[in-house]
Amino acid sequence: MIQDIYPSKLDNSFKDLKPNDNDCIFLFNDEGKIYAGDAEGKMVFLTFHDCKADDESALFSFVYLFSVDQKKYFLIENCSDEACRKPGFKFYSIRELRDSFFEEDNVNIFAAFTAYHLWKWYSDNKFCGKCGAPLVQSRDERALFCPECKNVIYPRINPAVIVGVIKGDCLLLTRYRNGYSHNALVAGFTEIGETLEETVAREVMEETGIKVKNIRYYKSQPWGMAQDILVGFFCEADGDGEIHMDENELKYAKWVKREDIMLQPNNLSLTNEMMGLFKEGKEGEPN
Repeated sequence: MIQDIYPSKLDNSFKDLKPNDNDCIFLFNDEGKIYAGDAEGKMVFLTFHDCKADDESALFSFVYLFSVDQKKYFLIENCSDEACRKPGFKFYSIRELRDSFFEEDNVNIFAAFTAYHLWKWYSDNKFCGKCGAPLVQSRDERALFCPECKNVIYPRINPAVIVGVIKGDCLLLTRYRNGYSHNALVAGFTEIGETLEETVAREVMEETGIKVKNIRYYKSQPWGMAQDILVGFFCEADGDGEIHMDENELKYAKWVKREDIMLQPNNLSLTNEMMGLFKEGKEGEPN
């Protein structure tokens, strides 16, 4: 999965740091596209040295995001699309980046997803939602602070479930009405006041009309593309498993035998790992 970067290790602890020449710099445009280069099929990003070469660099500000092993990653702010231009680089959507470079090691893609999650939070929180004053960045923790009313805003993380519904030797596969075109599992966001298990039961019922039982946790995954923490569960259909699909949400929902399951084209997602486990008959084994 995307976070499986061993032996590398993410350090997301907050530090008030300044970049050095070889540190990685993430540049996003107003559409949320990330500036990256293709070096013979390998994803590369700007360095601080690249940004220093620009005469306007004194106007930029840099926010430390995280480290992977000894490599530090920063977000550049106050930078136009025309600044820090570099041959061989262009702006990619996060989906385009994933689909273009998924065969390399996961470190760069995981870093890009995680950087996008933080960029989106910073981008969406320029002003205090309580009094409207401009927010400033805390120097003590990963937070935004309102100097007027003292409101503190922390990064947003959306909890969502991924559900592998089983009926005998079949798994319930879906495809979304819009967006991702490959096989998926039932998924959805946790609502206010719900447990994760209640989310599982509600989402499966809403999307496919199927009641479930024996809900059991499998594994979780950070998914910065949607600012999510995905939580995977397996469960069984309770009853005959007749499907009544929500056609506004899905264009496909079907019981599929293990041997007939078509996996997604890469191994980055929790969804694909769960489908693969069922295909191999390993869904009952400890994770």
